Amino acid sequence: METESKQQILERRKEIEQELVDMLKETESDFTLDHVRDAIFHEEDNDDMMKVVAMFDRGGDASELSNVLELVTDAWNYFPHKVLGGISPAEKLLEYNADIK
Repeated sequence: METESKQQILERRKEIEQELVDMLKETESDFTLDHVRDAIFHEEDNDDMMKVVAMFDRGGDASELSNVLELVTDAWNYFPHKVLGGISPAEKLLEYNADIK
């Protein structure tokens, strides 16, 4: 993951939110964007990311699963996590890189 500015991170987060909303509609999921954000924010276990993936699962083909995995990975990296003090991994990376300069 390349280091981005805080503004770039927030812009990318907005793009991901829209992509998630579109995919939730496309997969006719019973879940909402708030469910996805909440699951990521409150993650505790190693398998929590797969719980988010399952929100989109409708038994589609491999290419659909690949798209879901890519989008959920982006959401995981750009959405805030409670265990990171309410910031995203991308923001944590930004902090880390600022500290080592």
